[in-house]
Formats: sequence, structure tokens, C-alpha cells
Amino acid sequence: MKFGTKCIHAGLSPDPATGAVMTPIYQTSTYAQEEPGKHKGFEYARTQNPTRSALERNLARLENGKHAITFSSGLAAMDAVMRLLQPGDEIIATNDLYGGSYRQMVKVHQRYGIKTHFVNLGNIDKLQKQINKNTKLIWIETPTNPMLKLVDIETVTAIAKVKGIMTCVDNTFASPVLQNPLNMGADIVLHSATKYLGGHSDVVMGALVVNKDKIADQLYFLQNAVGAIPGPQDCFLMLRGIKTLHLRVERSCKNARKIAKYLVAHPKVGKVYYPGLKDHPQHELAKRQMKDFGGMVSFDFPKGTFETANKVLANTRYFTLAESLGGVESLIGHPASMTHASIPKADRLKVGLTDSLIRLSVGVEDVDDLIADLEEAFRNV
Repeated sequence: MKFGTKCIHAGLSPDPATGAVMTPIYQTSTYAQEEPGKHKGFEYARTQNPTRSALERNLARLENGKHAITFSSGLAAMDAVMRLLQPGDEIIATNDLYGGSYRQMVKVHQRYGIKTHFVNLGNIDKLQKQINKNTKLIWIETPTNPMLKLVDIETVTAIAKVKGIMTCVDNTFASPVLQNPLNMGADIVLHSATKYLGGHSDVVMGALVVNKDKIADQLYFLQNAVGAIPGPQDCFLMLRGIKTLHLRVERSCKNARKIAKYLVAHPKVGKVYYPGLKDHPQHELAKRQMKDFGGMVSFDFPKGTFETANKVLANTRYFTLAESLGGVESLIGHPASMTHASIPKADRLKVGLTDSLIRLSVGVEDVDDLIADLEEAFRNV
């Protein structure tokens, strides 16, 4: 089954009760039992829900996995992965990553004895030097948020397997359309499904996809025991969004390529971060590891400041100033004050995240309108 067909059909079938083509919203908190313990596979909606089960089957197939476990947000999914660890365990994480992931590692789980080391995973020597007997998880984000750096998934997971270390890949920026980390050796794939999977900026959800039954059993237990589940309405919306995932991502990639080239040629713009550019330091890795280069573009200004960035941020029409990404509409953001504000400034600057860096989530509008929108905003700089 090709990927576009998977988006629409994988793991899904018409409702057996009515023939409904779209999976119904099973808006119920509990299920009738014939006698104690004898039921139709559903007992209580925190534990199971038919709408959620359909979504999880579909997500597993999209990532070429056996099991998918959904949560109420991407960070709730991440929290479940962190709960697989014990006090004294250590994590090695990408040093350029989403601010919410950094906050959870440092401000939440470090209090319980789980230490995270932030390392440039593009430097394999640094990674290997950081590994010790307490390393139990390598956290990979690729492409990274917001600097669009890449991590060689196959190389890092191969090192981890030799050492008996679990790996988790945050695949939010690429989506299953462009990259399938389980195929490259990852143990767990994480999605903030809020983004490309949902695709319409109307639902918040997280998902984990795995192949190993043991890890799946642990995550299903945590999903039920902790209870950070998505509701059936959200699962329905997610299934609706996934049906056009391949079309939306294809259009976003096409638009992003044109916008990146426009930015490179603009006299007021400094560095442009986009793996589809030939001068991106990991362009060849991107061609090998991804099916296309994604819909995210970041750029900076020569000797820019927050005030410089704000003159652009405050003057766009079609690029909406907002957090999040991956929707049909284009968004513009300021990572230093928005998505990455929880990361200390000194750490942000180490990876190149300046106060004038702007991140674009390129949507599916007509690209000529988007370029004209940026051009008008640049007149204020």
C-alpha cells in the first residue's frame, strides 16, 4: 500500500454497525457489560475508545510500526517516554530542540533524578564520549526546531543498539510523509500530532509509535494509569486531518523550497536555514534520510535584534504571528520569545538561535501571495 493510500485507508474500515465511511465519534465514558468482565472489548473510555483505537491503528501503519499510543498532547506523549526511565538514569538529547522538550527534561524530570545532557548529535565523537553506564535514552529531534539541523538517525541508533540504549525520534517536523525513523533503527517515534498530522490547527494531541511489544505494553499501561488521553472528538478530527496529510505536506514542501530561495536572494536577509538548500551543511544527509525537505524555514538578519525581527513579525498579512506549525495556514514566529523562551539565552545562542531569528511554518496558500507578503513586511526593515 502506497503512503497516500495509507493516509485514507490504513487500519480503517466502514463502521460495522451502520456502514459509516468515516469512523464514528464514540462519545461515551463507559460501556455496558453482559456480566462482570464480559464485554465487547471496551470497558471504560480512559482505557479504550473505538475512535481512538481506529486512529492508533492508522498511525501505526503510517510509521510502519506495530503499535501506536495516543495522548492528550505531544508533551504528554514525551512524559510517557520519560516515565520508562528510573531515578539515576541519564538521557543524551539533541542540543537544538523544542523549548517545551527542554523544559520538561530540565524542570520536571530532573527533579526525580533523571539527568539530561544536551549534545550536538551531529558530532558522533561528542555523542560517544558522553555515553556512560547510566545512559538509557538518546533523544533525537530531526530536523531540529528551529535551526533545521539534521541528525543521522541510522548512525545514532546503531551506536545506541550496541550499547543497549533506547532511542526516541521526535518526527514532528518531518511527519511520516517524509521520514520513518523506525525503518532506520529507532525504538520509539514521537509526534506532536497537533502539527502536520492534524494539519488544521484545531486539535492538540501527541502520539508514540513502536515496534517492540514490551515497550508498547509499558506505554499502554502508562496511557491508562496516568490518563493523559485524547477525547473521541479529537481523535475524529485527527483521522479527518490525516486523510489529506500527504497532499498538504507535498504542497508545503513545494512552497517552502520557493520561499527559501527567495530569502537567500533577498538583500536584507542574512542566514537562511533550510535543508533543501545546497549549501545547508547536511543537505546530502537530508536527501538520503528524507523524501523531501519539509515545510519549515528559519532565517536571520545580519547584526539583527529583536526589534529588527519585530518589524517583520508585526507586518505580515498571510503569515499569522502564532505558535505551533504544520497547519494549512502559514505561521510566522519568534522562537526566542515564544516556543524557546524556556531555554536560557546563553544556550540558545550556542546553537545559533538569536533574538532576531524568525521561523516560518509554510502552509498551502498560493506561494506568490506568501512571497509578496514577506516582501511587504521586509520594507519595514
